[in-house]
Parts: sequence; C-alpha cells; structure tokens
Amino acid sequence: MNTMNVTVRFAETDALGHVNNTSYFIYMEDARLHLLKELGWNTSHKDWSFVLVSTKCDFINQAYFDQILRIDTSIQKVGTKSFQLSHDILCAQTGTVIARGHAVIAFYNKEEKLSEPIPYDLKEKLLTYMNA
Repeated sequence: MNTMNVTVRFAETDALGHVNNTSYFIYMEDARLHLLKELGWNTSHKDWSFVLVSTKCDFINQAYFDQILRIDTSIQKVGTKSFQLSHDILCAQTGTVIARGHAVIAFYNKEEKLSEPIPYDLKEKLLTYMNA
C-alpha cells in the first residue's frame, strides 16, 4: 500500500465548511501520481501515457480545513491494458474513514489515441507491488 498525507487547504472547502466533493478526486489523482513515482515510472506530462477510464468516490464522513488526511492507495487488479486502484482517505489524527474511492487507469498511446498493453516492466512492478 502506498500512503501519502495532504493538509486540507481553505480553497478545497465549500460554503458548508467541509471539503468539497470535487477535492477528493484531486487527492486521489495526487495519490495515483505518488504511487507511479514510487514505482519509478516517468510522470512527466510530456511523456504521460495514462488515461483515467473510471473513477468513483463514496463520501463517508466530513473533512475540514487544515485537517491532515491520509490517502492509502492499493492496487486491486492488473489487466492487459489497465489497472485498478482503491483509495482510502482517512483522518490522519484519528484514523476515521472520510472517503473511499476507486479508479481504473489505462495505458494510452497519445499519437494513436488508443489504449495499448501495459509495458512489461511496468506491469511487473504493478503486480509485484500488488502482491507485496
């Protein structure tokens, strides 16, 4: 499992005083990048080779400005052209579950505008990480 922390910024809250629902998708995106970097994959926008196929987030408890959130990301499934991640977003101080999300990421050829098989070296890293 990959873990990262984020401190809720004021701009990520809404008129009700809690974290706006759209902010959770940004946290999950940051967590995906964090995982790919940990795997040693190039995350330069120039060489970007992934597309988000599907994402979902269930909001369980509220989070607030200046709260520290811990995002735990794990690899659930690795396919031929895509992989699936799960994200647990928790209050870092109490461990309370704030939200749970999922994402399906496909490997993508920008020039051809088509998904393509995950490169062998990345697939091996994803499988090794998943089974660790």
